[in-house]
Amino acid sequence: GRTSARETIGRVAAGAIAKKILREQFKVEVLSYVQQVQKIAVEVDPNTVTLKQVESNIVRCPDTKAAEKMVHLIERTRKEGNSIGGVIGGVARGVPVGWGEPVFDRLEADLGKAMLSLPASKGFDIGSGFGGVTMTGLEHNDPIRARRGKVYTTANRSGGVQGGISNGETIYFRVAFKPTATVLREQETINSDHKNTKLKARGRHDPCVLPRAVPMVDAMTALVLVDHALRHRAQCG
Repeated sequence: GRTSARETIGRVAAGAIAKKILREQFKVEVLSYVQQVQKIAVEVDPNTVTLKQVESNIVRCPDTKAAEKMVHLIERTRKEGNSIGGVIGGVARGVPVGWGEPVFDRLEADLGKAMLSLPASKGFDIGSGFGGVTMTGLEHNDPIRARRGKVYTTANRSGGVQGGISNGETIYFRVAFKPTATVLREQETINSDHKNTKLKARGRHDPCVLPRAVPMVDAMTALVLVDHALRHRAQCG
């Protein structure tokens, strides 16, 4: 009921308006895609991936070869009455310098809270994420340079956010989604009298929520960004 993805219809509707505001007033593009389904994973360049690539197949993976494998895996899982999870990548391009706050409302913290509020989400990382723990500071730092009066970084392991504030580079992150709990196989549970029993679900249930969750991630990204855009405008003019 309350944790069904049906709950997100209001978020997606609001997100559509937020995306339009970002696009038309701030020249910001928001995009999400399926990056991994169970063990099938692809590397996606957040700077070049396009909406056309994402929407070119039913699973919403920009890599068509990997998408075919994902579709077969999802169909096989459906026939088995089981479910699988995966990872959605999120991108925001064109975000100007200065959105965010340095302490409690850090931009990455608000994005993390938004993503982890989605049904079935279990993890969030931004930029290098957990991969950064294997690097040294020298390896992980994004070198800052200037060209014709514009500041930029030659790498983007920070994921477009430094010190809680956007730095003008592409924002990119990942959201992990668990396998859906409702499966068409018998499972152990208890009844209202605390007696051990078994449950077998019936009806139509998605074996993998990832393709349907892409618009949800899009929406939450846009809502967080437009909040910070309006806050920045109010504070800084």
